[in-house]
Amino acid sequence: MKKVLIILFVGFTSLSYAQRFSSEVFHQGFLVTNDRDTVRGKLKYDMETNIVTLAVGQKLHSFSSHKIHYFEINDEILNTYRQFYSIPHKVNYDYKIPILFELLYEGPLSLLTRESIVQQAQASNSPYWGGANYPRTVVQYSFFFLDTKGKITFFSGRKKDLLLIMRRKQNDVKKYMKDNRLDSDDVRDLIRITAFYNTI
Repeated sequence: MKKVLIILFVGFTSLSYAQRFSSEVFHQGFLVTNDRDTVRGKLKYDMETNIVTLAVGQKLHSFSSHKIHYFEINDEILNTYRQFYSIPHKVNYDYKIPILFELLYEGPLSLLTRESIVQQAQASNSPYWGGANYPRTVVQYSFFFLDTKGKITFFSGRKKDLLLIMRRKQNDVKKYMKDNRLDSDDVRDLIRITAFYNTI
């Protein structure tokens, strides 16, 4: 993995007014298989099914997370460079399967994310809607921390849970957050906090 710092201009939920989501279009990039073969082309990912579709010329090839080591794209929607890894994750008490994660920051404690497209109720201020709620399609992000032993921990977004994950350096992290007015539920702040944690 290469160290990356991706600034997503979203919090824990991203709205898309044009209804174009990154997972719904092809992006220029490349994919590395578990056999370390590298294939370049246009990629489209699906984190719900953990499948990447690769377009090479007129041909489409599908890769499950079981066959993928890594892929990267130049996101045409967010206009940014993004990296993804297939990492074994526990789906029940004693069973792990490889699933796709996006890498936001790499270090002894790495920050990962997964996304899903969901429907949310949005309150309307318009007099034509009469103040009623209406459905809105959004991209929702879930965050995880990966340690050097390969353990993946879900992060709720709450400060107390973040300090528990970073308990070995909890006092330093708490002071850093206070001094810099950082929030644990803001992705840009979370990346800064993770970077700080990895330097102390």
